[in-house]
Amino acid sequence: MSTAIEGLKTLRCVVKAQERIGGNINQARSVMKLTYKPLRIYIKNQKGVEVLWLQGQNGGDAWVYPASFPYVTLSLDPNGKLMRANQHHTALQAGFGTISDLLRTTGLRQDNSYSKSFRYVGDTTLQGRTNYVLRSDFPQFRYVSYKAGKNETIESVAERFGCGEYRVITRNDLTIGEKIPEGKVLQVPNAYGRRTILCVDPKTYLPTVVQVNDDKGLFEKFEFLDVVPNQNIPLEEFSKDYKDYKL
Repeated sequence: MSTAIEGLKTLRCVVKAQERIGGNINQARSVMKLTYKPLRIYIKNQKGVEVLWLQGQNGGDAWVYPASFPYVTLSLDPNGKLMRANQHHTALQAGFGTISDLLRTTGLRQDNSYSKSFRYVGDTTLQGRTNYVLRSDFPQFRYVSYKAGKNETIESVAERFGCGEYRVITRNDLTIGEKIPEGKVLQVPNAYGRRTILCVDPKTYLPTVVQVNDDKGLFEKFEFLDVVPNQNIPLEEFSKDYKDYKL
């Protein structure tokens, strides 16, 4: 599956997202279009909010049409507070970026046992098609104390533990983009989830569902619908002047 994700040149899909924010489950449905080399991303959600991000353009900012007052296109940092409010991931992780992070191992990662815990547990039927089911049972999931090192960032801590940035931020009352003082003791998840289920299309080897549960129950679930990989997407569809966009 990781090979299939890394081999993508283009992707069209619809993503249904459920994410636990505070004590609530937020739901969203978004249309996505991506090319990977260079990286271009277009997203439109069910509220009409549109996001266009093009590698090497607009000073690294995304163009965002908010579909609400002031009804003008804004340039916003995709890693900034405004664009990351009330969601677990950034627009730059659109598509299957989050799932790649679940499975990969890196030199910085302190413990790769979670990434290696996925097992094939059978088949299921989704969208009328048979899918493989992979499951990670990781009962040792817990929050651990971590003393920040020199020049530590939220991103580097999340990468070290493979836990994603969202819970590092919320558990420690941090602000997005904040530099962490050396020696500060953080409470950090020691993995991404306690139980994680991945459903995989056996023809494309791309994910169709990922569901992550942690110590509080459902953390997030993403369903990928109408997935069209590696078919040409006209370049004009990655222009803010494209006829179907309000950007």
